[in-house]
Amino acid sequence: MPTHAKYADLYRFRQAAHALTAPLVSPLAVAERMLAVQAQDFAAACWALGVRAPGATHADVISALERGEIVRSWPMRGTLHFVPARELGWMLRVTTPRMIAGLALRHRQLELEEHDFARARDLVVEALAGGRSLGRPELMELWERNGIRTAGQRGYHLIYYLAQTGVLCWGPPHRTQQSLVLLDEWAPDQRPLDGDEALAEFLLRYLAGHGPATLKDYVWWSKGTMAGAKAGLTLIRDRLTSFDLDGVTYWMTAELADAAPARAPRSRSVHVLPGFDEYLLGYQDRTPVLAPEFADRIVPGANGIFKPLVVSKGRVAGTWRRTANGSRVAVEAEPFVPFTPAEQAGFATGVRAYGRFLGLHGEVA
Repeated sequence: MPTHAKYADLYRFRQAAHALTAPLVSPLAVAERMLAVQAQDFAAACWALGVRAPGATHADVISALERGEIVRSWPMRGTLHFVPARELGWMLRVTTPRMIAGLALRHRQLELEEHDFARARDLVVEALAGGRSLGRPELMELWERNGIRTAGQRGYHLIYYLAQTGVLCWGPPHRTQQSLVLLDEWAPDQRPLDGDEALAEFLLRYLAGHGPATLKDYVWWSKGTMAGAKAGLTLIRDRLTSFDLDGVTYWMTAELADAAPARAPRSRSVHVLPGFDEYLLGYQDRTPVLAPEFADRIVPGANGIFKPLVVSKGRVAGTWRRTANGSRVAVEAEPFVPFTPAEQAGFATGVRAYGRFLGLHGEVA
């Protein structure tokens, strides 16, 4: 783990990029800054948007989804993300060829062939055309009725393929999750980016919302190639700045370098972040913000489930868990080392903000 003093600028810039010390005005503004917010855990992803837009509520996030401003899909890594609706199309054009090629073996194992995907697509387009939507169970039932088997992960891979190829996305809320809609109807105003222009935009937007970061971080995050990253870097080099730490080059936008607060306000030195938050998961190398000896406290047994985070002065300082009861939500910290009084006060402030986001009274357990 790097020393805090040596990496102070990295923490300062990165917290500003993540809108933690320089917050934004709405969930949509957060999605636009971050470009993609990991969202396989729906409730956690809603808070990831809310914590970066103080004053926003869970209802505000749901409203942005209902209006089609933010959509949920698999733009990269085979992982669900919230993205600004108008950005999804060009992102998919960059990532889809590699993602689909990488699934060829799994498709053969599931006995999914080209005609299965084509038949599934025809059925779903017919069912959803005209602004209609279906929940996942209803879509599975539709396919089953028409002779397309969905058991054994076949249904998941059908949905994923149709989302990855730009046919479907997750749209309006449905029970505790979302329903599926046609992307072209739900978000018709797509930005017309392709080729090198799209590669450059992908890298620029990543660095705007995640910088300072390395090219290796970006390649891991986007599941692109180093060649593509270097091509994008060449095109936007005049909009970036960089610095070296321990022989590693970190890149960020010049705008971030100019706008980041010189010092985080005391009220924003501690952050109560959700599980799977981009502040940790948005990088290949997480050691600048998470000491390796504490990694198992975040992902016990390397089970792939990332616990909610407490971040203090730019570093992951612990985890937390919640208990909701009626009009209250109690949040208990599990610090790696005992919190200082200032950290305890900052944690309590974050808990109250989390409660307000949920429409509940937030209190420290």
